[in-house]
Amino acid sequence: MATKLFVGGLAWTTRDDSLKNFFSTVGTVVSAQVIVDKYTGKSKGFGFVEMGSEKEAEEAKAKLNGQELDGRAISVSDARPQQPRENQPQQ
Repeated sequence: MATKLFVGGLAWTTRDDSLKNFFSTVGTVVSAQVIVDKYTGKSKGFGFVEMGSEKEAEEAKAKLNGQELDGRAISVSDARPQQPRENQPQQ
């Protein structure tokens, strides 16, 4: 069981603080981060939330998956470890 959650389907306008506030309705939020493009600074439409306990993470998945945040229905699931990438050309 994990405490870190993947949140997909975020509105381009959703920021870290609104993501944290939304998830704090079901428990303690350790961290909340909307992933942004490193070149443009624009949201990539997904993020990660770390809850205070496994129980709170399970509750967040059950209660918040499919709910609306900033006008968009979000998906909430367990975060998976990042897979190693193939060598990418430098830009």
